[in-house]
Amino acid sequence: MPDSPIISIQSEVVRGHVGNSAARFALQRLGLDVWSLPTVLLSHHPGHGRPEGRTTEAQELVALFDSLARRGWAGQARGVITGYLGAATQASAAASIVARVKALNPAALYLCDPVFGDDDGAYAKPGVAEAIARDLLPLADIAAPNRFELSSLSSQRVETPADAVRAARLLGLREVVVTSVPDGAQIANIVVTPSQAWRCSVERESQVPHGTGDLLSALYLALRVEGHGPADTLAASVSRVQAVIRASLGCDELQLIAAQDCLVQEKKNLPVETIQAG
Repeated sequence: MPDSPIISIQSEVVRGHVGNSAARFALQRLGLDVWSLPTVLLSHHPGHGRPEGRTTEAQELVALFDSLARRGWAGQARGVITGYLGAATQASAAASIVARVKALNPAALYLCDPVFGDDDGAYAKPGVAEAIARDLLPLADIAAPNRFELSSLSSQRVETPADAVRAARLLGLREVVVTSVPDGAQIANIVVTPSQAWRCSVERESQVPHGTGDLLSALYLALRVEGHGPADTLAASVSRVQAVIRASLGCDELQLIAAQDCLVQEKKNLPVETIQAG
């Protein structure tokens, strides 16, 4: 659909492929226009050492969107994705943008990727996780936490796929995509709705570059706005991310450009299994 962009509100780096720098290219490669609002602008991912850059003021994010809205473009958006926030105050700013998009286009989908930590612990600035839970999650059509984030948001231990299903349903949302869930010798990616749940498990890989979660969320939203169902979207998204990961092993960044054909692959997807969880 022409002139129907995805609004992507997350981090921006000069070098590498995380946040907007991963999501934007993936969405564009799938034929979707993207309006990127940077929550931070950094020279590189902090995992490489302390970066140069700055955090965007919350009012600047709103001002950027306001300028688009004044020209009558805001209602064109068919989806919004939020990821890493550089400050807690950005959550309410992002929430106001989501609410305005949905008021203009009720069919627009909002995916909230609550980026604030991983298995090593929380890394977002103080108050960010709480602000996401308060301001953004209640607006989400789809949430995409990793195992650590889901455990924090639900106050539940998440050690198995069944745990993830139960914890996800406590969020009270219509669709939750959970990543990095232990599944025996594998790692499960799971999508949970109020009545169904599916998993797509993959081999554990070591020293995977940053940005895989951002990439998965972008691919998932892209396929959902195109009308694909949750189970099929999970299979396609995980399969494509795994292909990019395999092309990136041994590198310090995702090889997103070199492996770009993986983003649109039509090969057979990884299998998806139904999860039975009480």
